[in-house]
Formats: sequence, structure tokens, C-alpha cells
Amino acid sequence: MTQYMDFEKPLAEIEGKAEELRAMARRDPETNVSDEAEALDLKAAKMLDELYKSLTPWRKCQVARHPERPHCSDYIKALFTEYTPLAGDRNFAEDEAVMGGLARFNDRAVVVIGHEKGNDTKSRIERNFGMARPEGYRKAVRLMDLADRFGLPVITLVDTPGAYPGKGAEERGQSEAIARSTQKCLQIGVPLVSVVIGEGGSGGAVAFATANRVAMLEHSVYSVISPEGCASILWKDPEKMREAAEALRLTAQDLKQLGVNDQIIPEPNGGAHRNPEAAIDAVRLAIADMLKSLDGKDAKALIKDRRDKYLDMGNKGLAA
Repeated sequence: MTQYMDFEKPLAEIEGKAEELRAMARRDPETNVSDEAEALDLKAAKMLDELYKSLTPWRKCQVARHPERPHCSDYIKALFTEYTPLAGDRNFAEDEAVMGGLARFNDRAVVVIGHEKGNDTKSRIERNFGMARPEGYRKAVRLMDLADRFGLPVITLVDTPGAYPGKGAEERGQSEAIARSTQKCLQIGVPLVSVVIGEGGSGGAVAFATANRVAMLEHSVYSVISPEGCASILWKDPEKMREAAEALRLTAQDLKQLGVNDQIIPEPNGGAHRNPEAAIDAVRLAIADMLKSLDGKDAKALIKDRRDKYLDMGNKGLAA
């Protein structure tokens, strides 16, 4: 059963009534309610179009966080073959919030790294809701080193509220680990492409997404801080998250204008959670296109491409 967001309540009522009519017909085959159900379906489809045609930044945040949205593990399962997970940072521990390993994408050997939020209560707790600790970022550095050594492209899938801010993480050097991961992104001499599949939160996302090419799903978000956190700091009131979301310019569309992302990947009507297979196929095409655009570039050219991308991004920001 679809989980509806607050702004989808009118839609939930219509789709619920249509399902009730169908359930009635299943219980009593002689009941003819197909015309009424179809009329409700058409009304629901029109309402869905209207709702998603002009989502506000805050509503996009809600869609990006939808619990039924495809997660990193779903993309890895659908897009990659021969996936071999690699664990641990060879220093402290394994971080379940970060998935990564060797795999094949379109029969090409690659390294894939991503944040995993989990899809039920147990897995969300195990995955720490996608909030990586220092060992997660150090694992990512280890995997990027491996990719660089063997000339394998790196594909990262970003979906995190941000790095874990707990006491233990700070004691083990959270900020340093994030910085090292970001630095490693800029240093490796292999193609690095990134897709923001849900939330791109703060430095925890930048540590994976400092890439040659960055794509964002249509209703994903990418920002320096969550709207709630921003509202708490600026207005001392987390309930002003809607105003904060507007000010942060965190949508894929805003960030494309600012040069932060290179491509917006269209989502099925109603968001990726309504048709995960179509969303995953769209990501497949985007990754293939991004890798193809980097084919033929040697290590020096790839590193320069990445460096110039982020230097130009700063200039665009100043000009704006």
C-alpha cells in the first residue's frame, strides 16, 4: 500500500475510494462498478499531474525522503552484476551505512559506492538511516584507491541526511574522514560519476559526489544543511523549514542552473516510489551517458576535468 505524504491526502482519498469499489467487485462479481472506478482513476491521475507539476522545494524534500523510494541496495541489485561487497576501513570497523564493492555495469568492471538508508525499522537502525560514520568514509577512500590502482571507473549513489554527528564519530575524526574522502575524489585518475538518488545532505554527500559528472533525480535534493537544521539556526524555529527550503535552493532544477549538477534524471509521475523500475532504468541510462562522455580521457585529463568543474562552479556562484 502506498504511503501518502501530507500534501497527497486528497489524492489518497480518491485512490482509496477507487480501491474500495474494486474490492467490492471482487467480493461480489455481479456488482458492476468498473465505470465509477475508472472515473476515479482518471480524476486521481489528473490530480497527480497537478500536484507534481509544481512541487515546492519543501515538498520535493518530502518526496526525496519517501520511505518507499528506491535505495542504494535496490539500484545495485538492478543495475550491477557480479556485485562483490567489500567491507571495513582496515582501521576501525565496518560501517553499514555505506555500501561498496566491485561489480559490472553494462558488462564493464567498476567500483560502486553508496549510502544505504534501509527499508524497514530493523535495517534502518542497522544502516544508521544512511548517516555514515568516519569508518564509512575511510572505507570509501579504500575503495577509490582500489579503483585507481586497477583503472576502474567509480560510480557513487548519494542518499544521506548527512554524516553522523554523534560523539563517537567526532572522537574518531568525522570531519577529517569526510575531507579525506572529498580529497580522494579529486585525486583519482579514473572516471568518477555520481547520482543523487534521494537526499544529498551536507559534507556527507559531497564526500561521494565530488565527481566528474553529477546527476540528480528530478525530485532529489542536495544542500549544505537540512531545511529543519537551517530553520533552527536562522529563525530558532524548525517549523520554518518551508522558508528554509526555498532559501537553500536545494532542488535539482535550481542546482542545474547554478552548475552544481550536470543532468536531471526524470522520474515517473508521482515520484520514483510509484514506479521504482522506471526510475532505476532512467538512472541506468544516465550513468551510461556520463561514463561515455568520459571515455578516452587519460588520468591527467580526468583529474583536470574534475578540478576545473569545481573551480568553475565557484565562479558561477559569484556571478549569480
